[in-house]
Amino acid sequence: MSDGASGKSLPSKRLDVPVVVLLSGGLDSTTVLAEAVSKYSMPHALTIHYGQRHQIEREAARRVARAFNVVRHVELEVDLRAFGRSALTDDLEVPKDRSDTEIARGIPITYVPARNTIFLSLALAFAESIGSTDLFVGVNCVDYSGYPDCRPEYLRAFEALANLATKVGVEGTGRFRVHAPFLHATKADIIRRGLELGVDYSLTHSCYDPDDQGRACGRCDSCRLRLAAFRQVGRPDPAPYQPGAV
Repeated sequence: MSDGASGKSLPSKRLDVPVVVLLSGGLDSTTVLAEAVSKYSMPHALTIHYGQRHQIEREAARRVARAFNVVRHVELEVDLRAFGRSALTDDLEVPKDRSDTEIARGIPITYVPARNTIFLSLALAFAESIGSTDLFVGVNCVDYSGYPDCRPEYLRAFEALANLATKVGVEGTGRFRVHAPFLHATKADIIRRGLELGVDYSLTHSCYDPDDQGRACGRCDSCRLRLAAFRQVGRPDPAPYQPGAV
């Protein structure tokens, strides 16, 4: 598993092999796409519409995919509202105004059961179909809000699974790698790297509970982590926020 944010200058020649990037349209996945584009010339993006509370993410992912001129942007519908049990896919209240200590404690109600396993499995299928063995994902175990499927041991286990469960792995014609370039980076470090790579963060969306105009609430865990990171970097967050939220 490749899990280190390099911070190095861009290579003079990118690798001409296809890669698949899980793209939500959020800050982390957009920066991961930028990192992948800096190293590979054939980026493909996969966006999963899983029945989340709003469609703002869908629009953000499309904007980002166009901005990076990906080879192909696939959007799939997998309605996890059928299962529920998450504030993102059920009629449950999104936590607001939690302290840093509260955010870091336990697994929050915004956790979607098995979401990253489902997403990575679909990315794996996409990758094998286009002859790729490289999956990129924007998980983070520093500012990860307690999600169990954002941990290093989880990614190592999925990578092992990928090489056991595919034609490529069984025949030994390739080896799948799960790249999480910002796994051990802080949110502020991710933004700094994104700015180095020219990411336009006004294209992205992170809020769990935006209003009907797509403006971020500024109060959910995701907004609080994002705003704090931009303050650490010394830059204003270009995302639109509801009046009085920032």
